[in-house]
Amino acid sequence: MKLTTTKQRRTELEPRDGCIEAAMEIIGNKWTALILRDLATGECRFCSLEKTVGSINPRTLSKRLDELEAYGVITKLAYPEVPPRVGYSLTKKGKDLLPIIKQMAAWGTKYAR
Repeated sequence: MKLTTTKQRRTELEPRDGCIEAAMEIIGNKWTALILRDLATGECRFCSLEKTVGSINPRTLSKRLDELEAYGVITKLAYPEVPPRVGYSLTKKGKDLLPIIKQMAAWGTKYAR
């Protein structure tokens, strides 16, 4: 039996070096997958995300939303109303992450305690 080197194993999993690392930079933070899960159903307001994501600190939620917007995964839409209303939704890039989130959910269902 031939042993593979670390480099060969990485090549079998990734078309290019660093692809998994790049994806984890975007979705690897705590709460990010849950935010994406909730945005999968459509546009959400901050207060709605705060309730559905779980025990997330509002400051952390704001930071995660800003990061996802900077990566081009979500868009922030401010409505010209009084009081101001802001909605968050997935971009095409964000929607491309949904199959990964679904696979994570399936894995969690299969192996949850």
